[in-house]
Amino acid sequence: MITVTKEVETLEKVKQQAEEWIREAALYIKKEMKGSFAVNTKAHQHDLVTDVDKNVEAFFLEKLSETFPTHRLMGEEGSFEQIKDLSGIVWILDPIDGTINFVHQESNFAISIGIFLEGEPIIGFVYDVMRDELFSSFKGNGAYLNGEPLPKLPKNALNESILSFNAGWMLKDRRLEKLVHSSRGIRSYGVAALEMAYVASGRLDAYISFNLAPWDIAGGYALLQEVGGKATNFRGEALNFLEKDTLIAANPWIHDEIINTIYNQDNKQ
Repeated sequence: MITVTKEVETLEKVKQQAEEWIREAALYIKKEMKGSFAVNTKAHQHDLVTDVDKNVEAFFLEKLSETFPTHRLMGEEGSFEQIKDLSGIVWILDPIDGTINFVHQESNFAISIGIFLEGEPIIGFVYDVMRDELFSSFKGNGAYLNGEPLPKLPKNALNESILSFNAGWMLKDRRLEKLVHSSRGIRSYGVAALEMAYVASGRLDAYISFNLAPWDIAGGYALLQEVGGKATNFRGEALNFLEKDTLIAANPWIHDEIINTIYNQDNKQ
């Protein structure tokens, strides 16, 4: 827990600096979109990376080394390889979450950062670059959208809820069909950070995925903590932010019901 006033003031400066860098990175991304950039695949054809992703991560690495040399960066495009624990202050960065959307749609992508202190999320950012929507949080001070406070998540029922998951996941686990029938509707945006931010802001009631890395979810997780949201893996276990896992990020009133629908002891994920 943060109890020392000086420490709080220092972290507030970190938050302010992070926001400045996010906005600077967003300007760079918009500029590069007007020209041409290299696009490559990583693990498979659905896993894209561009030189813009890599350059944004390099930008944050450089800024951190200059300004906060004791802080460490876990980023999607390579810096994660150096992170084996979450001691001290660790920035968990996705330079462009939703790269497929960035390449094909030039919209629906975000810069996501979760800043962790001794393994605990302290600061969160999810920035929708093209809509200029900045979701942010500071532990104990709430979550915000463009500076306006987000309320605590209200009581809700599954049959009144809008859920989000990739339709392809139903090919992996047909139990998700039960959620289609039990909920009010299903959406998919193809960008985990934004979908978690939408849960935190009440635009969605839950986001479900089978295979997410720490950088996909760290910023959104920090937001959810400040509005009473609940995020676990499919087994209801805490996320560890050092490896990939399943995810249910939801309004707390429907979280456990979702788990009961999609998980059983005979089919562990």
